[in-house]
Amino acid sequence: MIEVQNLSKNYGPFQALKDISFSVDKGQIVGFLGPNGAGKTTTMRILTCFMPASSGKVTVAGYDVFKESREVRERIGYLPENIPLYTEMTVTKYLSYMAKIRGVSRKHIKERLDIAIESCGLTERRNQIIGQLSRGFRQRVGLAQALIHDPEVLILDEPTSGLDPRQIVEIRELIKKLGKERTILFSTHILPEASQTCERLLIISKGKITGDVQLSNGRAVSNQTPIKTENETATKTLTLAVTGGQPNNIIEALKNIADVISVDQSHIEVDDMLTFHIQYAFTDDIRSEVSKSIVSNGWNLLEMRTDEMSLEELFLSLTSETTE
Repeated sequence: MIEVQNLSKNYGPFQALKDISFSVDKGQIVGFLGPNGAGKTTTMRILTCFMPASSGKVTVAGYDVFKESREVRERIGYLPENIPLYTEMTVTKYLSYMAKIRGVSRKHIKERLDIAIESCGLTERRNQIIGQLSRGFRQRVGLAQALIHDPEVLILDEPTSGLDPRQIVEIRELIKKLGKERTILFSTHILPEASQTCERLLIISKGKITGDVQLSNGRAVSNQTPIKTENETATKTLTLAVTGGQPNNIIEALKNIADVISVDQSHIEVDDMLTFHIQYAFTDDIRSEVSKSIVSNGWNLLEMRTDEMSLEELFLSLTSETTE
């Protein structure tokens, strides 16, 4: 649904985006995370045809953003960080106006208006002046204008910025509801918000995509773009309890497994049980290969557990100031 290939953006001598590539499949809710100034808003402005790129290719719903911008804009709903609301208008009049701008036919405006208002929980506020609404309800109006023309793709830039905790929960649930029928890419720098809403996170830092993290129940289960720095790689740790072998032999066998970075032995031994900590690249699940190696050598595997890196730790490692 969204394809980005080798995208770069320069502001004079400053390179805001550095040859980034990623894709978002139909029906996915994907969080676009990074520190302030990482390149999130620049990327979204390019995706929504608000800004040209310096180089690269972007397609949305099969249409080229640079060559077929009209077709792209017909298929996306965009909620910018600063919502362009007309505060002197009522919710209904504003959304009717936006529907006309979006090219919704006259006979379908009322239908689309009712659907957008109901979807965004604005039924009791539809005749209220926008300037009299709370920030949370203004955000809902912004989402409604992004939905008014029934787009295939929603691109939301910091949709919960400035909201109180209750409003954040409400908007989060609304995004999850909308994601059942649409592809959604939304940016944020708030990790808990993204982890509770998305099935996947794209991490950007200093204009580069440094991580593509799959989530399950809010926990990271894999990272397809491990960040490598001068001194580190985003990793997981596996702890083993083994008997029946010599420590040096076990360590050597474990080091021969693909993606293993290091193997350390714990100094604590209980009833001849040896404990090892395996650090490996955050790219795959090596547990099957580890168990095969232990068993094939005639040793006894008593315990194996993954000491998972928390999502916060992973995010920090992927947006480290030392990352280049």
